[in-house]
Amino acid sequence: MPSLADLSKASTTFPITWRFTGLLLWNAIAIALLLSWLWAPTRMLWDLFDDVLFVDLNFRLADTSGWAWFWAIMNLRPMDIVSGLAMLAFVMRADFIFPAAKVRPALLTFIALMLLAVVLRISFDLGVVRPLEMSRPSPSLSVEGAIRLSELFPDWTLPTKDSSSKSFPGDHAALTLAWALLLSLYARGWRLVAVWGVSTILLLPRLIAGAHWGSDDFVGGLFIACLSIGWGCYTPYAAWMQQRLERLTTPFRERLSRLPGIRRLTVLQ
Repeated sequence: MPSLADLSKASTTFPITWRFTGLLLWNAIAIALLLSWLWAPTRMLWDLFDDVLFVDLNFRLADTSGWAWFWAIMNLRPMDIVSGLAMLAFVMRADFIFPAAKVRPALLTFIALMLLAVVLRISFDLGVVRPLEMSRPSPSLSVEGAIRLSELFPDWTLPTKDSSSKSFPGDHAALTLAWALLLSLYARGWRLVAVWGVSTILLLPRLIAGAHWGSDDFVGGLFIACLSIGWGCYTPYAAWMQQRLERLTTPFRERLSRLPGIRRLTVLQ
């Protein structure tokens, strides 16, 4: 695992080499998670976890209109943009997770990892989820008495994301957890706690609203996130993509660096 000292000396966030121990470890974690969901004895535990988590989170929406209103806001589509900006802020803040000189390489690595996660998500869906019919309706469509935010606030112009006919795996969770795992390779102390605190806040809206079961996120989403870290950070992929994104974005970055105020951004230095 790289340290801040190592990172400050490197031209890329990850070396252009295959690191088979890490690659095998992350793949083993991903496969173990998925198998635990597919194997009947452990699947019963996941199903129990799903039921308990959903009832505990969702039924609280009936206690107070203010609580329901807050989570309805958090489940609006524009909040996905806010979530993305929060993740970017952690990556781009100089000397917070990454040293100032490595903010841009870290940002490009983050973008590369998100692209890989999307590809893995699509491949997983087409190659495994659909053939094995692993998907299922969200708890808001399956559990009797589930509280639907869209029914509590029917007059809102923007609909809340509180249901899905095919909820496994959790797309939003896959990207969020991939971000958290990437930063966990470098963050230490209270910064690491902050990373996972924010990731928890980003995961909660869909779980509370019933758009996803817990195992959609912590099996399906985490499965994709672990594969993304393994194949993204422990192979030449991250360094290779970083170098190409650096070249691709150079003309755009040079134009931005001429603008007053913007040129002071660490990512443009």
